[in-house]
Amino acid sequence: MSIQDRIQSFLASGPFAVVGASTDRSKYGNKVLRCYQQHGKEVYPINPKAPEVEGLKAYPSLSALPVKVPAISVITPPATTEQVVREAAAAGVTHIWMQPGAESPQAVALAESLGLSVIAGGPCLLVMMGYHD
Repeated sequence: MSIQDRIQSFLASGPFAVVGASTDRSKYGNKVLRCYQQHGKEVYPINPKAPEVEGLKAYPSLSALPVKVPAISVITPPATTEQVVREAAAAGVTHIWMQPGAESPQAVALAESLGLSVIAGGPCLLVMMGYHD
């Protein structure tokens, strides 16, 4: 499947979660969450330290979500992304978009070995969906 096909499949699924959602509006973990909001998508912030992000209740982990999300955006340090991949597979996630800077060869290989559709090393969700501050 081409990267474009994976992106289309990702965007057609939902609801979504943003792992690494940030309360700091200057950080990508916040901008990606707001991008989903700007496009009217159902989205859940994952942040173990914040009670809410951009007016949405934040959850400490994917397993704590009240609904199953098939697609997640990941904005975490690469070493953390590997653990996120494991948690995502356990939570039934099927699509994972590692935003630029979150991916590592190990995380990508792990996600692929677990059968996840992976977007990594390529375009940013903000560019593909069209984001405005």
